[in-house]
Formats: sequence, structure tokens, C-alpha cells
Amino acid sequence: MPRQVTAFSNTTVKRLRSLRDKKARRAEGLFLAEGLRILTEARDSGRLPEIVAFSAEGAKHPLAAEIIAATEAAGGEAIETTPDILTKMSGKDNPQMLLGAYRQPETSLERIDRTTASLWICAQALRDPGNLVRSILELAIRTDKIPNLVVETTGE
Repeated sequence: MPRQVTAFSNTTVKRLRSLRDKKARRAEGLFLAEGLRILTEARDSGRLPEIVAFSAEGAKHPLAAEIIAATEAAGGEAIETTPDILTKMSGKDNPQMLLGAYRQPETSLERIDRTTASLWICAQALRDPGNLVRSILELAIRTDKIPNLVVETTGE
């Protein structure tokens, strides 16, 4: 059963808000993803958020309801909150109806078995790795082939 959060001072709200900062993302090992499409694509690829936050209106969408239920079934936390609090957590003026906190995958080159795929894409010190990841996901969807991807964001 989703927990209702109505206070900006709630510890989970503060925690998710802090993930807007690179230092906090590294310390927590989590990152934020926002929007029904992105969270649905993540779910379809076998990834669920550890925490999903949503508005009451957002939970009405069938895909959103599925993601919320799947997150809870997997032991994750579901939080129903107000659009104002979603704005605070996302840092955007017009937040999406769903916001998910995902565990950052371990991607150090030393831990990767390079024999597991014929194609690898490696990138280092990108300013916005999300653009590269979105482009690769779009390519994978169109070609039905998923390359192994390593994005190392050390540097800046």
C-alpha cells in the first residue's frame, strides 16, 4: 500500500531531492528517473525503482499503476504525494507524474566480462550521459539489438 507524504520536511522527500546533486547520487548509489515512458522502459528491461513517487492523478494511468504495484511487490517503496512535492523532488517546474529512484549499476571496467557481447560502447567523462544513453536505447529499440554499455562518469 503506497504511503502518503504531504510534508516537504519528510526524510524521503529530502533524500530524493538530494539526488539532484552529483555528490549525493554517488554517496547514495541512486539516481532519479522521471516520467511514465522512462519508468515503463526501465520496467520492461527488468529494472524497477527502489522508490517510486507519484501524484494521485498520475497513479490513475494503467502503466503507472503497474509500475507502482511491481515496485512494492519487489520490496520497493511507493509514495503518493502532491504535485508541489514532486516539483521539489525533481527540481523541474512541470514535473512528470512518476519519479523513480534507481540503484546505480556497477559499471567499473574491471568488473565487466568483455567476452559476453560482440559490441561494447564505452564513454568517459560525459557532460550529459543521459543523451548518449537515450540515443543508444532508441537504437536498441529500433534494431531489436541491445549493446552492452559502460558509461563511466568520473571526471567533472
